[in-house]
Amino acid sequence: MNQKSAELTTPVRNFSVQLSPTPRGARLARLLAAEQLRSWGLPQDPARQLVAELAANAAEHGRVPGRDFRLTLYVVGDFLRIEVTDTRGERLPCPQAPAPDAESGRGLLLVEALAHRWGVVEGRFPRKTVWAELSCRATEYTS
Repeated sequence: MNQKSAELTTPVRNFSVQLSPTPRGARLARLLAAEQLRSWGLPQDPARQLVAELAANAAEHGRVPGRDFRLTLYVVGDFLRIEVTDTRGERLPCPQAPAPDAESGRGLLLVEALAHRWGVVEGRFPRKTVWAELSCRATEYTS
């Protein structure tokens, strides 16, 4: 099988769910992502940690009363893409080093450390999507 026909037969898998922008919604995002990854036969970590950080940020910093956030997982070829979309498009994420004694503020630093790539896409106002990608190749993505 040549590379072109292999690309055509590679399945694209996706999962998407809308959740409340609360700590409970963020926890549910992590649990649902872990179950979806398991059903696809992919390792849960570090993807589960990335989902936890991005969902927690959406619940804490992207919260607007009455507006949910969306978790989307895509597997295309050798990459898993995690997307979290919230309705605070005016608040773009910016990793910063927290004070040594701070109890929070390290989420995006973890995302930077765990993901192969990550970024933010401004959507139709008032939305933004923060995304992270991981390689699904067995040698690069281990649990």
